[in-house]
Amino acid sequence: MLSLFFATILVIGLVWWPLLADYLGTFDPRFPWWAQVDWLLLGVFAVMTLLIMSRADLRRDARTAGVGLVGGLVIESWGTQTGLWTYYTLERPPLWIIPAWPVASLAIDRLTSLVLPAASRIDGRQTRLLYLATFGAFIVLMLAFVWPTLGFSLTAAALLLSGFVIATPVQPRAARATFAAGAGLGYFLELWGTTRGCWTYYTLETPPLFAVLAHGMAAVAFWRAAVALTAVAEGIKRNTGALTRALRVR
Repeated sequence: MLSLFFATILVIGLVWWPLLADYLGTFDPRFPWWAQVDWLLLGVFAVMTLLIMSRADLRRDARTAGVGLVGGLVIESWGTQTGLWTYYTLERPPLWIIPAWPVASLAIDRLTSLVLPAASRIDGRQTRLLYLATFGAFIVLMLAFVWPTLGFSLTAAALLLSGFVIATPVQPRAARATFAAGAGLGYFLELWGTTRGCWTYYTLETPPLFAVLAHGMAAVAFWRAAVALTAVAEGIKRNTGALTRALRVR
């Protein structure tokens, strides 16, 4: 799995080598190299690397990465097509950002396993109240942030999907832990991207609160999709096995 992580980074570098070359070209030999290194970016990727190395499970991680890849493409298409955010390359969306989503999804999966024990210590009633408060506040914040693009079908779909995920809770403790893990990692990713001018939100905030919390919501949606896909796959497997046994009996 770690090799897959580095392969993803390699693909990003190869596809957008001209952009990487431009960045390396900004190094000035008159100044110390350590003063010109993007330590925030290196730190974020170092933490994600260490997280991905822990508790690796090829089958589960392949599912998580696959959902993250597709989900990331959908989210980036929505945001850039509606003008909620733009990349400095003006692509809608740039291909190089898409592989970053499965990498982040794997890191969030590991972070969730660290947060979940603390969430599990809260009793059921408090968990339900915290769930309603957390996701209720998020949907209000989301509605306010996307209001200028409410006329776009992609925004309507994003609101409906978020509302559906929130209104049909599955394992509220795990949902809150996943939301916290996604928002936690999302803060540092958004801080880097917006302060370096890699992408810019229409509000010009660096970063907007919604963007940070949206990583948590995306993580919950990806987790729910992965759970659903697993249930479907297991159902198909059971039905196939039953059919095979029935044919053998005949």
